[in-house]
Amino acid sequence: MKAKEIRELSNDDLTQQLKDGRAELFNLRFQMATSQLDNTARINVVKKNIARIQTEIRARQINVATDVAN
Repeated sequence: MKAKEIRELSNDDLTQQLKDGRAELFNLRFQMATSQLDNTARINVVKKNIARIQTEIRARQINVATDVAN
């Protein structure tokens, strides 16, 4: 998922995407531990998507906080 696509999502969608990403990462790690994972690069992709989502969530929190302070 690109950063532009993430910015267009609502807060509820971001939360859901974060949950889905974490679940997928858990499953990928489990597959890796049991030697069933074929595409190990997928783990890095999922980690980066989770980081992008967390960054956008935090940016929105900061934006709300600065709006309230002003």
